[in-house]
Amino acid sequence: MTGVRRRFWAAHAFLAGGVARDVTFVVDDGRFTAITPGTAPGDSTRLPGAVLPGFADVHSHAFHRALRGRTHDRGGTFWTWRDRMYTVAARLDPDSYLALARAAFAERALAGVTAVGEFHYLHHAEDGRPYADPNAMGHALAQAATDAGIRLTLLDTCYLAADVGIDAGARPVEGVQRRFSDGSVDAWAERVAALRDGPGLRIGVAAHSVRAVPRTALRTVAGAADGRPLHVHLSEQPAENAACLAVHGLTPTGVLAAEGLLGPATTAVHATHLTAADVAVLGGSGTTACLCPTTEADLADGLGPARALRDAGCPLALGGDQHALTDPFAEARGLEMHERLASGERGRFTPADLLDALTAHSALGRPDAGRLAVGACADLVAVRLDTPRTAGADPGQVMLAASAADVDTVVVDGDVVVSGGRHLLGDVGALLQAAIEPLWEDR
Repeated sequence: MTGVRRRFWAAHAFLAGGVARDVTFVVDDGRFTAITPGTAPGDSTRLPGAVLPGFADVHSHAFHRALRGRTHDRGGTFWTWRDRMYTVAARLDPDSYLALARAAFAERALAGVTAVGEFHYLHHAEDGRPYADPNAMGHALAQAATDAGIRLTLLDTCYLAADVGIDAGARPVEGVQRRFSDGSVDAWAERVAALRDGPGLRIGVAAHSVRAVPRTALRTVAGAADGRPLHVHLSEQPAENAACLAVHGLTPTGVLAAEGLLGPATTAVHATHLTAADVAVLGGSGTTACLCPTTEADLADGLGPARALRDAGCPLALGGDQHALTDPFAEARGLEMHERLASGERGRFTPADLLDALTAHSALGRPDAGRLAVGACADLVAVRLDTPRTAGADPGQVMLAASAADVDTVVVDGDVVVSGGRHLLGDVGALLQAAIEPLWEDR
């Protein structure tokens, strides 16, 4: 984009003060340099419908996309679903991971996602030995995002144990989990230190969970973050809470707080099974809470206390997690609908609240994105207002009417990645089919 100026025009656009009419956007070198309502289109590229800021998928496991439509025939729980997930995890290598992630990220882009936070723990070969390039799998993800035209925050994840335990007494990783582990927290930190930010790439870190990272290792993970984004799965399952209480006498939130992992640079993912005290601690620390409504519903995880977390002081973010569905609008609606089911009230979050959660790029270390404002990253999502789903809707309420199928145009850092509902890579469905089918052969 260096030296390139572009102009876009939209009949409706979600600016800081609300939905504005007839807005011209001027983009230079990937940033908005002028945004002017009440203008004529002139020679600008006309965008259909309503224009929103680019969406942030704050929590993604790209390889889980291979599970869609393959886990519904046996019932069960999160733990039985995990067995199927491990089947896929065992079969990937850097080349097949690149192909799968490229297609999965392109599907995200088609839905309006301009940046992904990839919670990356599939590090090594199947027997746990590092590849010749110890970060080969991470580099595959970075290349996949570049090919798909989106930004990536690679959240390199520490994973050392199979269950909650006291240090060396924790149950060691087993089976496919050996791919996830570096053997020690210091070895993990050394490998992560070799990763570097790049164009469209931010490096962050993650502790998988209090289940997979012994308590004495958590401070090393926090130190490795060093101001970068720090993410952690938190209280996704009641079994995790029970084990943590039995071993440490604290909830997972209590352990994270005691070891210094909470704060404005931290994102707690799921945060489903919390006590009132947990909510207060998370809110008081300014930790972001990333809910993943379609995944939490798909895995029967439960309904997280989203409104209570927001009211306590937690910024909210949204993640597509296991790619059970690629529809940011469904994630945003899920945030509201789950609250309606739990509370018996409508309007627990306004459309503006939902858009804020869907554009939480700050959780990915990019506070310069997620808003239509001068100086911000030039990300746009144009949503049609003339489809069977959106026709007749108030543009200001399109968040509660549209679906991913209504996204027409996506611009990332000033570059058009999706136009007319088609991705620059071409047939994304064919890419997904080609990447996924070999992973299930003979299964």
